[in-house]
Amino acid sequence: MKKLKDEKELVKKAITEGMKYGEERGVVEFEPTDSANAKIEYIYRLLVHDKVIQPLAQDQISQLTMKHKLAIWASKLK
Repeated sequence: MKKLKDEKELVKKAITEGMKYGEERGVVEFEPTDSANAKIEYIYRLLVHDKVIQPLAQDQISQLTMKHKLAIWASKLK
């Protein structure tokens, strides 16, 4: 897995856009007390469920790989 340029910023953007996506769909309401890791996992699973992104292989799922996958997704947003 090759690290993206500005991956930290892209992960932040992915969390922001993913939260907006989930709330607009009406499937989730994020609380200020939710951890970043919980948000990342929920957003990843929601985007996979909606077939917005390709799922990772079951044995490759971790916080690091989910962050990377969301960063790639965020890099393709306008």
